[in-house]
Amino acid sequence: MTTPELTFAVLVLLLTPGPTNSLVLLAGAERGVAGAARLIPVELAGYFLTVLPLALAGTTVLADHHGLRTGLTLAAGAWVAALAVRLWRMPGTGGAAASVGARALFVTTALNPKALIFGLVLLPSPDRLAANLALFAALVALVALVWGGIGAVLRKGAGQPRAIFVLRRLASVWLAAISVVLIARGVGA
Repeated sequence: MTTPELTFAVLVLLLTPGPTNSLVLLAGAERGVAGAARLIPVELAGYFLTVLPLALAGTTVLADHHGLRTGLTLAAGAWVAALAVRLWRMPGTGGAAASVGARALFVTTALNPKALIFGLVLLPSPDRLAANLALFAALVALVALVWGGIGAVLRKGAGQPRAIFVLRRLASVWLAAISVVLIARGVGA
């Protein structure tokens, strides 16, 4: 895969709404772009925890341990479901607490199903792995700024406490839907 092809494939996948992007959007709505940007190292660490081992040896490990992929999918589904419940239960318009912490973003990103695609399909390359990982890191940062920026714009577009409450509820419903899909995939595997 050429560098432009890889860039396009990674960007399309990273920009797709999912659990990590939902949390970064909420961080942008709650803290602004600068607050969301402070979480970029956490997101990178979460992705690299999964992507790096998979890019180095994932195909071999998953071929030898068929249940591992199913277990990862079920774990991701359960975690995303727990996040959905947590976001739903957060205080209403009077609650000013931030709903997106570093721990939640790290675990969500490490369990993100996209990481499997990055680590097993898009990034592995015997002669270009380091360059691919550097490109991936830059694109993760760029996309995090985009999602954080969207959240910041949404925050300014409406009364802040109510807008954040609505965003939390929407993110909760979206995450619940993603968790159902993940759990169904894990059970069906």
